[in-house]
This record gives sequence, C-alpha cells and structure tokens, in this order.
Amino acid sequence: MKAATLSSPQPIASRPLRIGEVATPEPKPGEVLLRVRVCGVCRTDLHIVEGDLPPLRAGVIPGHQIVGEVVAVGSRTATSENSNHPTVGARVGVCWMGGTDGACRYCRLGLENLCDSPTFTGYTVNGGYAEYAAVRSDFTFPLPDQLDDLHAAPLLCAGIIGFRSLRVAGVKRGDRVGLFGFGASAHLAIAVLRSWNCEVYVSTRGAAHRQLAASLGAAWVGSETEKPPVELDCAVTFAPSGDVVVAALGSLRKGGVVAINAIHLDRIPQFDYDRLLWGERQIRSVANMTRADARDFLQLSAEIGLKPQVTPFLLDQANEALLAVKEDAIDGAAAIVT
Repeated sequence: MKAATLSSPQPIASRPLRIGEVATPEPKPGEVLLRVRVCGVCRTDLHIVEGDLPPLRAGVIPGHQIVGEVVAVGSRTATSENSNHPTVGARVGVCWMGGTDGACRYCRLGLENLCDSPTFTGYTVNGGYAEYAAVRSDFTFPLPDQLDDLHAAPLLCAGIIGFRSLRVAGVKRGDRVGLFGFGASAHLAIAVLRSWNCEVYVSTRGAAHRQLAASLGAAWVGSETEKPPVELDCAVTFAPSGDVVVAALGSLRKGGVVAINAIHLDRIPQFDYDRLLWGERQIRSVANMTRADARDFLQLSAEIGLKPQVTPFLLDQANEALLAVKEDAIDGAAAIVT
C-alpha cells in the first residue's frame, strides 16, 4: 500500500514524510483492517512530525482522524450485531485514543482518557496517512449517514476533543464562552455552543480566522490576546501558547474555568495570582477523550447538521497539508483523501 512514513522528526518545511510503498498490515485478534477513505490532518500530527512530542515508534505513519471501511477482521474478533465490533463493509471512524489497557485505576474509574498504558493512533501505532490501517475494533465508531467521509474526518479529533473541552470547562446552556484560537477544533466547537444558545467570544490571530468566527455567529471577535468586552463564564484555549492561557484567565468571572485544549504548550508565563486566579477561577487541562465523548459528539453532530470547513489534500501531499496547518494557511480543517 501507499503510505506517508516519518523517518525522523524534522521541521515540516524539510518534507520529513516519505511517500512510498509499505506492507499492508494484517489485522491481529481484536483488530479490523480499514480501507482508509479520508484522514483528517491535526496539529498533533505536526507536533509528532516535528518532534515536539518525543518519538515513540520508528517509521510511524501519522494520522488519527480516520474514516474507513472495514475490509477484514482479525481472527477471534467478535463481530456479532450485539457486540461493539464492526463487521466487514461497515463505515467507521477512528480517533486519537486507539486503545486502553482496561485494567489500570483510571480505566476502572471510568476515566479511560487518563489510562496509564494507552495506545495513540498515528503515534504509538500506525495511523491513517495510508491506504489501509489496522485498528482495535472496540475503538472504532459507527458514522451516521448524515456525515459524509470528507466532513466526518475532522470531527474525529478536532471535533471530539473540542466537545470534551467544553465539558471540561463546565459549559452550560446560555453561558458566555470564550474561544482563544480559532482553527480546526474551535470552528466546530462554536457550532455546538450556538446549538446550546451560548454567547461566543473569539480571540484569535489572523484576519481570515476572525472573519470566519464572525461568519459562524461569534458575538464578538478580537486579536489573539485581546480581552472580550464582558466577563466570561468559561473559556477554552486552542493555541499552544501560555500567553493565550493567561489572556483567557484574565477574561473570566469569579468561579470561571479555562480549559486548555493543547497536547503541547510552550510555557506558562508568570502572572498575578491575586488578580487572575483568586476567586476560585480554575485552569484545567484537556487530556485525550473517551469513547463516550466520541459517541455523544457524533450523535450531536448528526442532529445539528454539523459540517466543518475542510480543505482536501491527496496522500502525496501529506507534507504540504501539515505545512498548511502550521502556517494557518487554510480556514477550518485539512484532510487527506486516499
């Protein structure tokens, strides 16, 4: 099969992904083989390719927002209609969380996103920048018919993790919510917030991103660290910048929460505790997602007709797709179509 593999982490401008032929994977027990239709391109992929996240698998195939069709089932994998495992021909999605141990303290407490021994699609196991991918069958998700392949792909990470971020931030219907940064994840979160009758305030860099936020119904739009004109009930930061976190914190009412939606953060600068954090304000990180998050968000997406803005790339253009994400050269999300 054709795939994009990472020989060693390097700046994306040097085109570190090699496009070429590799062996098609064989599904192991408990796995299914997917014919990849579309794979979304995520900023986390960029962190992996450029080495912001430490390499954990040599020659990894990135990509964790996979829309694919089941073409083979590993031996001894349950496939009955009453199981959680898909059958051949099913159209399913795959996310960043590719598996958990199911036995650690966090899994037993129902906090599988904090599992001590997780599997990450496109990081610890090969992902979807390829024509085929072998994945754990119990970490696949049936896709509603209302979601076509291209527009479903960005929902599988950017959408789900944005949805979890809203949960971590404690968003309630009708709240005033700040979104700091407005890329692939935030432009999906605003649709959810609007369906909950929330007032949305967006601080982001780039005139095009600000224009997009306004067109999607933001009540106010400003630059990346600009303070909204009202106190916020809660906020989510999407930019991997500590300065943005502090800006969001300074926009909260007492008792408000900032949820940091970033797997990598440059730093947290010094800030005035008495002015910014006192008053039971909170800073919380968003770690991965759960299968319940995925199921709930995909159902909601179908119900509200969520259709992200997507720029498609061919598999041969995987380096270019990641470069576009890094340079904020596209609005919304990017996806690789195979």
